[in-house]
Amino acid sequence: MAADRVPNSPHHRRSCSHGRRRRRQNRPTRFWNLTRNTISEFYLAPSGTSNWGPNQCKNDKDGTVDHDERLRITNVPSGTYDAKFTDVTGRVCTVRDVKIEVGAIFTIEEKDLKSCER
Repeated sequence: MAADRVPNSPHHRRSCSHGRRRRRQNRPTRFWNLTRNTISEFYLAPSGTSNWGPNQCKNDKDGTVDHDERLRITNVPSGTYDAKFTDVTGRVCTVRDVKIEVGAIFTIEEKDLKSCER
């Protein structure tokens, strides 16, 4: 059997990880809302900047992200971002240094909310 077909060979492990990465890139990046409220606006900016992108809630059919719902994120490459959102109670929150990987799901939980205003 060739080395690239031996399950525990370094080449096989490398090619398997590349395959997973390719499959992940074909899946949508998604935000999973684990805050207690429905989110009506959701923006991302490269960490430490105020270069907020478009309202990602527009990617949802009803324009909001309920608690425990996942939202498709578009046109955001892998990296570290600040997230800013408004929920239906009027609370505006910013979460710093959110790691986003293309094709993966990232979460924001209520315990992550350190900077919120009304």
